Amino acid sequence: MKTDAPSTSSALVYAIAWMRRIEDCLLAILVLILVGLAGSQIVLRDFFHTGISWADPLMRQLVLWTGMLGALAAVRDEKHIALDVLQRFLSPLAQRIARLVTFGFAAAICAALAWYCWIMLSVDYASATPSSAFASLPAWIPETILPTAFGLMALRFVLRAFLPPAHTPPLMHTMGPTP
Repeated sequence: MKTDAPSTSSALVYAIAWMRRIEDCLLAILVLILVGLAGSQIVLRDFFHTGISWADPLMRQLVLWTGMLGALAAVRDEKHIALDVLQRFLSPLAQRIARLVTFGFAAAICAALAWYCWIMLSVDYASATPSSAFASLPAWIPETILPTAFGLMALRFVLRAFLPPAHTPPLMHTMGPTP
């Protein structure tokens, strides 16, 4: 009996690799735009005593988007801030349990933040408040990154809780005597 599990698995790996590339490219593009705008503002202000009126509000929005996409990439690569000093002293089974608990807690916090950001976004959408960045752009449009990123972080934390750690800490209790 022939199964299509390998093709499904390879398609999933391929899709995840493409999603990773897209995320990394988007993050790099946003950082380049942010650096370019900041540099041009410095040059324009210092040498020409002028500036781009919409650059500062746009840079604030880009910092928000870059920060959220960077946090999403950190969770993806398991390079987020973690206090795992006790992991070194736990048995492998206890490490898996601790991983489930801590990542589950992080997922719950991110899910709650996604929910409350969604509520904030709904309020801004209903009020149709213009963004401070651009008069014609509603405030809720740049804010869409908040519930999206927190929701994706919650999903990634849940998925990561059941995967082996990307960075396995050495076990202290299995190490031999020191010379």
